[in-house]
Amino acid sequence: MIIWLASYPKNGNTWLRSLISAYYYTKDGIFLGDNHLKNIQQFPVKKYLESFDYDLSIPGDTSRLWVLAQEKINEDRKIKFFKTHNALVKLGNYDFTNRANSLGGIYIVRDPRNVLDSMSRHFQIDHDKALEVMQDKKNFTYDFKKKKDYSDYQFISSWELNYQSWKNNNLLPIKFLKYEDLLSETFFVFKEIIEFINKLTNNKSGFSREKAKNAVNTTSFENLKKIEESNGFSEFIISRDEKKKIPFFHLGPKNNWQKNFDKEFAGKLNNIFKKNLIELGYKQQNFLK
Repeated sequence: MIIWLASYPKNGNTWLRSLISAYYYTKDGIFLGDNHLKNIQQFPVKKYLESFDYDLSIPGDTSRLWVLAQEKINEDRKIKFFKTHNALVKLGNYDFTNRANSLGGIYIVRDPRNVLDSMSRHFQIDHDKALEVMQDKKNFTYDFKKKKDYSDYQFISSWELNYQSWKNNNLLPIKFLKYEDLLSETFFVFKEIIEFINKLTNNKSGFSREKAKNAVNTTSFENLKKIEESNGFSEFIISRDEKKKIPFFHLGPKNNWQKNFDKEFAGKLNNIFKKNLIELGYKQQNFLK
């Protein structure tokens, strides 16, 4: 059975996966990078669809296979974590998942203004383009290195619809959390996450404080950055112009939209995301430029 670790891109999913892989896939909670992170794979991706027939040149053709692929994944009846950026919606007549294959999920959301700034740097696009992407209800992603191969197609939709599809769903129990809360109260929020997972899985082993402390300490942003600098990181991207690796871990908690947007653009974002900012408890004002 699957437990989903879900988010819109650049919302803290990698940190969440690092914490969980350190706690559940090590003896001592010490995170060592890709070797541990690989225990939590992404879905959907090609490796889980290879036994089915589909047209890889058609975006979204794999959606009709998502549930079938999950059934195959779950044949061993073991509990597994999967990362996804997919919205929890139907695509055409096809569900992303169902109750028979999923126990529940953890969804992490982040202030959309910091998401926008992070996306702009990571995907090498300007702020206006990043805003356009975040508002695109038909947005999808795939492995851009594989031209005309949409095997890894994920239907992301807009930032708003993505988080709302998981937060307001009636299908699965969801632990909904804010990146900022995980950042400010890491140990406490992580303890809540572990307790949620243990309840989902009927795990009676309880909570290991020592293991959780090690997981929190070894997945701090600074440590993740050091691990990437020393050993590399599988989720790096290549710059468009210079064909150089762009570090995955760049600013993290130091990323502050107030320092990076002028007053006019910040005001525009506050108006666009006003309803969401209120719903999620984010401040709408305070400009530093």
